[in-house]
Amino acid sequence: MDIEVKGMHCQSCVKAIKLAIHALDDQASVDVDLAQSQVRILGSTAPAGDLQAAIEDAGFEVTSLRP
Repeated sequence: MDIEVKGMHCQSCVKAIKLAIHALDDQASVDVDLAQSQVRILGSTAPAGDLQAAIEDAGFEVTSLRP
């Protein structure tokens, strides 16, 4: 799943995103590309809505989700 996220600017943001996703699914692979404002999540069994909510609860804005 590819997620576009606004508000990521630094490695602390990357860490916050990864912690939020791993709190839902610690087996998921999470790759954050700050330059492209993209988060790629592979191998997660969590529903897309839960992943979006976790990212938003961490203080970021999800602008699009693509399976």
